[in-house]
Amino acid sequence: MEYESILYEVEEGVATITLNKPERLNAFDDQMLAEWADAIRRADQDRGVGAIIITGAGRGFCSGMNVAAEAGGQGVLRTQATVADRRHSLRDRVHPIPRALIQLEKPYIAAINGAAAGAGMDMATMADIRFAASTARMGMTYVRMGLIPGDGGAYTLPRVVGVQRALDLIWTGRMITAQEALEMGYVLAVYEPDELLPRVKEYARQIAKGPGVAVQLSKKLVYRSMNVSFDEHLDMAQMAMFIAQSTEDAREGPRAFVEKREPQFKGY
Repeated sequence: MEYESILYEVEEGVATITLNKPERLNAFDDQMLAEWADAIRRADQDRGVGAIIITGAGRGFCSGMNVAAEAGGQGVLRTQATVADRRHSLRDRVHPIPRALIQLEKPYIAAINGAAAGAGMDMATMADIRFAASTARMGMTYVRMGLIPGDGGAYTLPRVVGVQRALDLIWTGRMITAQEALEMGYVLAVYEPDELLPRVKEYARQIAKGPGVAVQLSKKLVYRSMNVSFDEHLDMAQMAMFIAQSTEDAREGPRAFVEKREPQFKGY
């Protein structure tokens, strides 16, 4: 797929997806959503990619749906269409992104460079880890449009900040600062705007240089364990360990430790 609404680059094992409609704060339309989902799958299938960053161009991270288009009935929700025509509007247009992320085992990191509102905050919440610029603001602004979180936010946000905070953000639709997001554990760290992407890329490079199989199995183990008993978790951990200890990286790690050097992991 040729990209027009996003930028995609791979450098030192890190794929960076940049939403590239800065004139509208990276509000998405069908084209951007299709390209975004394709880029996630592309990075997933590239064995040279060990980590993925999602960020936005210009002043915004993602302002969610194009409100002007929605007001005219031509947006993602297709509000002027019949019930039969629009009943799968989210499934067919927006949900390919969270569904691609459900299958993604590689680390997916959000660099929130500016406003992340409504579905834009939903998209940031889907990341495994989030970093923010000090000037960034985030909000679950659906309620201001008479809507509900339709892109997975009602599932993911409580798992990040807890039920009470999630409901407060959803019910009020208020925007929060990067510092507030840090204090509630929504973001891992806050950087000055010009430092954000370099710092996040350095973080991602360190992960990408690690033992890829162990990193990916650990991610899967964490997410799968949220919905099972401790006994089931231990069974899954045993299977994951069996796979991890069969890799070349599991032999390189102990060798490097004994030889007092940095390990040279190969990702397999």
